[in-house]
Amino acid sequence: MTQFTSYMDIAIEEAERAAARGEVPVGAVIVSKAGDVIARAGNRTREINDPTAHAEILAIRSACKALGQERLTGCDLYVTLEPCPMCAAAISNARLARLYYGASDPKSGGVAQGAKVFSHAQCHHAPEVYDGIAEAECAEVLTVFFEGLRG
Repeated sequence: MTQFTSYMDIAIEEAERAAARGEVPVGAVIVSKAGDVIARAGNRTREINDPTAHAEILAIRSACKALGQERLTGCDLYVTLEPCPMCAAAISNARLARLYYGASDPKSGGVAQGAKVFSHAQCHHAPEVYDGIAEAECAEVLTVFFEGLRG
């Protein structure tokens, strides 16, 4: 039996870096079957004026480029916040094997909340989903960020 190793600490680092840039603090990391970190990213929507520059999308783009392919079959994605519907669709299209996320997102989530993208008949691939990974730590990064905005 293989022991589970979480890479959420790297995703949290990316979320903290995003917060330092004034971005909503979400971080993501993609790991190969062998356990190698292929890509990591944090939100950059404001920095590059791109509404699609969510951490998950940026990590998927980077991993595909690094591997020279459009599919990430067998790879895992760790993200600090439940992916939105756009990101859930990208995760499906990238054929990621497993999705691990920290905090749930009742307002904008697209996996367990709202659109529940992986449950739709139109979804061609649904990864294994594991939620609540380092949930308290992931939620804390978001809470601190939004409390700072409110003054």
